[in-house]
Amino acid sequence: MERVVVTGMGCLTPIGNGLSAYRDGLRGGVSGAGPITHFDASKFRTRFACEVKGLDVEAHIPKKEARRMDPFCHYALIAADEAVADAGIDFEKTDKDRCGVVLGSGIGGLNTFTEEMSAFARGDGTPRFNPFFIPKMIIDIAPGHISMKYGLRGPNYSCISACATATNCLIDAFLLLRSGLADVMLSGGSEAAVTEAGIGGFGAMRALSERNDDPATASRPFDQDRDGFVLGEGSAVLMLETLSHAMRRGAKIYAELVGVGMSADAHHLTAPEPEGRGAIAVMKRAIEFAGIRPQDIDYINVHGTSTPLGDVAETKAIKNVFGEHAYKVKISSTKSMTGHLLGAAGAVEAVAAVIAVHDGFVPPTINHFTDDPECDLDYTFNQAAVMPVRYALSNTFGFGGHNATVIFKRFEE
Repeated sequence: MERVVVTGMGCLTPIGNGLSAYRDGLRGGVSGAGPITHFDASKFRTRFACEVKGLDVEAHIPKKEARRMDPFCHYALIAADEAVADAGIDFEKTDKDRCGVVLGSGIGGLNTFTEEMSAFARGDGTPRFNPFFIPKMIIDIAPGHISMKYGLRGPNYSCISACATATNCLIDAFLLLRSGLADVMLSGGSEAAVTEAGIGGFGAMRALSERNDDPATASRPFDQDRDGFVLGEGSAVLMLETLSHAMRRGAKIYAELVGVGMSADAHHLTAPEPEGRGAIAVMKRAIEFAGIRPQDIDYINVHGTSTPLGDVAETKAIKNVFGEHAYKVKISSTKSMTGHLLGAAGAVEAVAAVIAVHDGFVPPTINHFTDDPECDLDYTFNQAAVMPVRYALSNTFGFGGHNATVIFKRFEE
């Protein structure tokens, strides 16, 4: 079986546009939350989010092309461009039949759908829809755009599993490479759901924080006073290659992807299984796949959404899987900084895990004020920890009970 390595990364996040800015934001414990600027949120129960800031789309994508894309596609293409540049790959010297894209979104073109249906509702009932309505909205169009830009003729599709989407995409890309069906895969996720429908829909579920008086500290994973997640947006793309292909072209290597796991809660539409059974299963499967022991894990980037039920269930699961090591392993929720990027979360957090392995620091869980006795592990509260990280595990759990986990290892020939 082929070994799989990370050779390039790109991202757009609420705490920094581009890999370097994101890394600095993680190290500095920056909050990406603030009042919503994409629309007038004054009548909504939640009036803040973690938005991408200061992005000039037309600096990256020609205006005519950009108009034919939803923002989630803008984000995906921009992140992919950075990953390609970061990897230093020349696709003209690469077999494009063996290069592909697996990239997803939890919701896709929600902004496009909202705009088109609102315009229809305001009209006289005569159907007048943009001819690009469907191509702008569908989730699989994002990997399609990336493949067309670079002429990549290998596997090209989307996985969709709510908030586990990007991790499932990474797992599929990994398995394609490992089995010899491809040499190079761009993989990750993108989301642009900070819209009236996104804020309104999650707000109606009472899933969002309502800390409108203090948005910057609203995402409080594992804090006693957490009251819901903060909706985020952005994208991250990782360049995955077989080790043999990366070595042949002399690529730099950030980390090796060594473990993957998938499971289902089979419990509830939105709530986690209270004892964390699905989370227990997915972590155990990833660790077993990697051929390591639980105590080999140095860092866990948890799903950690800042919800009352979810944070407790994940804590229970970690204790079950890791035993006494649960109290020694470093843990953090980078959602405390970026908010919850839904279908892009797994990719943005995978980049954080790779950075931890490559750069030797664990990002903090910011906004901790009050201890929760049910959450009593080392969550790296408020300040990054400088330390060597050999193995980093990243969890993502999605509505519908979808669980996906990946494990990255410091690269060793």
